[in-house]
Amino acid sequence: MNTLRNQIFIGFLLVMLIIIGVAGVIVYEKVSYLLKNNAERHIHQTAIQASGRLDALIGQIDSLTAQVANHATVQQLLLKQIDGKSVTFNQRQSLLQVVSSYQAYMPSVGSLELYTSDYQLLFPIREGSLSTRIDSRYIEEANKQKGRLVWIGIDPNDDQSLLAIRQVSLMNRWFSRGGYLIARIQRSYFQLDDPLAGATIGESILLANNEGQLLGSGPSPNVDLTPLLDSVDQTVNFMGKEYVTVKQLSEKTNWTLLVLTPVSYVTEGLSVLRTVLLASGGIGAVLFLIMSFVLSTMITRPIINLIRAMRKSRLGVLTPNPATASTMELRELNNTYNGMVSNMNDLIRVVYEKEVLQSRTELKALQAQINPHFLFNTLEAFNWSLEEKGEEELAGLMVAMSRMFRYIIVNPNKEEWVTIGEEMDQVKRYLQIMEMRLGSRLSWNIEMTPQEALVPVPKLLIQPIVENAILHGVESSIGEGYITIRVSPSARKGWTRVSVQDNGPGMDANKLSALYDTLEGGPSISTKGTGVGLINVQKRLKLYYEGDGLKLEGLHIDSTPFEGTVFTFEIPNTGGYSYEIEHENHSNRG
Repeated sequence: MNTLRNQIFIGFLLVMLIIIGVAGVIVYEKVSYLLKNNAERHIHQTAIQASGRLDALIGQIDSLTAQVANHATVQQLLLKQIDGKSVTFNQRQSLLQVVSSYQAYMPSVGSLELYTSDYQLLFPIREGSLSTRIDSRYIEEANKQKGRLVWIGIDPNDDQSLLAIRQVSLMNRWFSRGGYLIARIQRSYFQLDDPLAGATIGESILLANNEGQLLGSGPSPNVDLTPLLDSVDQTVNFMGKEYVTVKQLSEKTNWTLLVLTPVSYVTEGLSVLRTVLLASGGIGAVLFLIMSFVLSTMITRPIINLIRAMRKSRLGVLTPNPATASTMELRELNNTYNGMVSNMNDLIRVVYEKEVLQSRTELKALQAQINPHFLFNTLEAFNWSLEEKGEEELAGLMVAMSRMFRYIIVNPNKEEWVTIGEEMDQVKRYLQIMEMRLGSRLSWNIEMTPQEALVPVPKLLIQPIVENAILHGVESSIGEGYITIRVSPSARKGWTRVSVQDNGPGMDANKLSALYDTLEGGPSISTKGTGVGLINVQKRLKLYYEGDGLKLEGLHIDSTPFEGTVFTFEIPNTGGYSYEIEHENHSNRG
């Protein structure tokens, strides 16, 4: 796996397998979606046709019962019964001929039952009551429909039959209620296709009422179709098989038409598609496997030859590698290597010739170096000479300058960090020298507690701010100037606050904004000095103290025109990020 050829070979193969897999999945999903959509459209069309057939069958029953209800004999007998006259046996017997004549046209109608308005059975000739025959809610619904056919469902006395009721309106009595006509229809009348039992392909159509009862013929008269009615999924599991279902509600009967199609029938073309995709993917993977092996070999063979030539160079033999690559890129790589070998041989010769000259130059450079201690010793000699002549003030100035130079010049073996107390000593020496220059124009004060004097800071972090206060504050003022340096605990626990205040001319809002831009890397606004002191302090604060999630605000400036300026910054008492690293390294060296 560490060789380039194997990595190229396996990488190309994995990419090809991923592409083939993704393409196969997408094609499979798209084709499956199209097949299912076509099947769904076909099923919906079947449901619409079945609903039309159901409406036609219901229309026939409605027409038959309406003719019976409006027959003159039926109307006459019910009218007579409403008037309180008794109906004779022969008159009831005459209804047999009327009913038989209509049943001859529709053998599926098993029987017709005629009841009076007070729910007594009038035909067939036997004892019976409508209130015991059907539920009272169907009687109330028939009264509301005023002559329209109301479908009841399965006959309580015969589970192979369905019942429908309609109110008989008396045409000679302003269509008032005269009685009720019940039609008993065989369930096979509503068989819209082949029974579900034994069906392997194609659609199966079931008719169900709101209670989930199967109204037409089916696998079992008592099968519960409630799960199919309540399901919101298009694919359902019914009697151990998966079906794609479509529901169609009949407005005339309030029954639901269920069209069930086996999923295997809908997706029978997917198995062929799956086989084709697997076969084509396998062939493509084998071909790409061979191509990847050949291509990886063509790429890596010239590189291996070049590696062998480079290994010889480690033994001191810089020889060109003969061009063996067949591709432009590898030939260019080989030519570049040969050019590098030629240049290296030339450089080795040149370096060898210049070694003696380089050694002599370094020797002269060492002899010309200035030793900082020479400067310190010279200042000490001035100090002794001035003391002998009684110039104690100038002698003190020489001592202050000597100590300043010793503090500023960094010993490479000494750390860059000092305490605030040491930094304040340096600031005092600088202010003493400035007093010699400015005289009575400068007064200064340092406020610091012993605890804060022990806080570590980078060397020369505070002195540039004091220099800036003197240059732009005291020297720019006409009268007496003062500098106040305060080192105090911060409002944040574990932090120290350092501020340098002067009574100089101050700055307006525009100049203060320009100074903040300068600290962030913008153009300098200083007309005195180099203008890099405050920028250096800002950068060092960010450099030394930011890290490990610690965010430092840096210098904060408060300035009022004609009143002065205050520079403030806050640092953690434990030192900054860089200090911690240097302290750890110093401890390791100790």
